[in-house]
Amino acid sequence: MLTLLFLLGAVTARSSDNRFAGARARALSDACVSVSDVWSTFHNPAGIAGTTRGTAGFYYESRYLIEELSMAAGTIVLPAGQGNFGISFYQFGKNAYKENKAALAYALSLSRKIKAAAQFDYFSVHFPENQRAATLVTFEAGLICQLSEKLYAGAAVFNPFKTGFKTYSEKEIIAATLRIGGHYQFGDMVMVTIEAEKIFDRKTIIKSGIEFSPAKNMALRFGVSGKPVNYTAGIGYTFGKITTDIAFGYHGNLGITPAVALNFEF
Repeated sequence: MLTLLFLLGAVTARSSDNRFAGARARALSDACVSVSDVWSTFHNPAGIAGTTRGTAGFYYESRYLIEELSMAAGTIVLPAGQGNFGISFYQFGKNAYKENKAALAYALSLSRKIKAAAQFDYFSVHFPENQRAATLVTFEAGLICQLSEKLYAGAAVFNPFKTGFKTYSEKEIIAATLRIGGHYQFGDMVMVTIEAEKIFDRKTIIKSGIEFSPAKNMALRFGVSGKPVNYTAGIGYTFGKITTDIAFGYHGNLGITPAVALNFEF
């Protein structure tokens, strides 16, 4: 119980986090700013540009196996002429403390090798001491460039003007975040990715991951980030138009965080 109270207090104190989703990304320690898939709506919306089929995904995470710190999320990508729309949402927390985010993105390919996007975000946070949820509208933007046949680079910025909302006692600022990184594809079997994330009131975090594809429809993933050091791993399997991903994160002091995602094309 004391551990739960401590964690809930820490979450409330750091409610300015913009949370990530997607089990593939989670298994790669969220080092996905240059990676393109349906969950790019949570990492770099430019990653949804170029998608030719409608795709949807659902995600669930149980942080440290504590129900009050669980997260449910969804995303959908819709091709629309020259560009693509992305719609996403998540809910983090339960009962007295809840965070909600809904977002609308538009992404397009500026050229054969450059993708760009902008995304508008609506946040709603319910604090135990407030009767009504605090709300906020902000935006983010991203860019992905193909530097060579196998090398990609990406950058994304979130809430650059550091907007916030009023709580019971003070104004809560959502921290501006800058992410820069890239990945390299070694043939068809191995992808290595690395990223630097700077949240502007904290130290820079370096994140990295590796994805092996030993079979056509299977992927094994591992990641590490820190400090404090966090280790991640996961597996993904595709059958037809459906992909399922499972991921696990490990924190030396707080324990295991399992996550699962289900994606399908339509």
